[in-house]
Amino acid sequence: MLVIFLTVMAACVIAVIYPYLGYPLILAGLPKKSIRRGRADAGDGGKFSLLFCAYNEATSLPSKLENIKKLKEKHPLLEVLAFDDGSSDGTADIIEGEAGFVRLVRGGGRNGKAHGMKLLAAAAGGEYLVFTDANVLLDINAFDHLAACFADKNVGGVCGALRYLGADSSSTAAVGGLYWRLEEKIKDFESATGSVMGADGSIFSIRRELYPEFPDTVLDDFTVSMEVVFRGLRLIKSNDVIAYEKLVSARSDEFSRKVRIAARAYHTHATLAPKRAGLAAFDKFKYGSHKTIRWFGGAFLMLGCVAALLAAFLIDPLLCVILATVLVAVVTLGLRSASGLLSSLTEIVLAMVATVIGVGRAARGQTFAVWNPAKSR
Repeated sequence: MLVIFLTVMAACVIAVIYPYLGYPLILAGLPKKSIRRGRADAGDGGKFSLLFCAYNEATSLPSKLENIKKLKEKHPLLEVLAFDDGSSDGTADIIEGEAGFVRLVRGGGRNGKAHGMKLLAAAAGGEYLVFTDANVLLDINAFDHLAACFADKNVGGVCGALRYLGADSSSTAAVGGLYWRLEEKIKDFESATGSVMGADGSIFSIRRELYPEFPDTVLDDFTVSMEVVFRGLRLIKSNDVIAYEKLVSARSDEFSRKVRIAARAYHTHATLAPKRAGLAAFDKFKYGSHKTIRWFGGAFLMLGCVAALLAAFLIDPLLCVILATVLVAVVTLGLRSASGLLSSLTEIVLAMVATVIGVGRAARGQTFAVWNPAKSR
């Protein structure tokens, strides 16, 4: 029996670590697939439509609109569309009154980002749709580098590189920044070997004809970007297409955000089951390694702890009591700490727990359509 518990514990450790270390190491050793980049020049920007949704983003809008203004100065025919999801802080009025270069679509109430993006995509006239968030700023050369990537006809979508700001504001932000740097590296490996397994909503682009139909309850960025892969084209990552976003600094904000995102991600995963079945074997391996295993990291972590306690009990009941006491003490101290290594480790564990809670909610049929901006961003 001891061997069984030790084996379960070891398997759980491997399952927790594999998506972040084992999987990228495998990809790093595989042959690379290059693309035929064209000239980095989007010209007047007439082939692009920039889309974003907003809800109570009055604080972020001044810098966002200034960023768009600079992009429009460089690419005067760039089309910009924004959806307001029933904001109560004057977000829509700011866009309408101060940004004549943005076409505003008012939602008339809380409908959610997926709903808003579908309206914007239907109204957009550009050959390439570029998706971003209301609190994200784009590098002035982003559209030039997108144009270079789309010169390859096998490229159906492009993920940008997200640079997070404020990583030194708290342990929550520091761990979030570390996680995202690792995520960016994994996407680099995926892109180099074929396709990335889904884009982040902060910055990505697809060919307009690839935009799919989907319900309002799914993650629109993941659904839309994965459609590129489902259609047999490449979804690549370009580190020259840069976006900037401020990290969430409060632990409670980040925990709630991860629960909501995980619930929507797993619901999306289930909704896309018929399309996932048609993926090539290598893409199924990448999808499972990058997405599926991660969703259950918190469950593996808890199962591993239980297996360790049971193994300790079989060796010596006193050892089990000591180990349980240490675990409780570490968790208590971690939750009370605001900086240092223990606080950072606690953030990692909380992220895994939040994810498995979100998956559990989705498995029970709970869905999320609307969102609220993090107050500590």
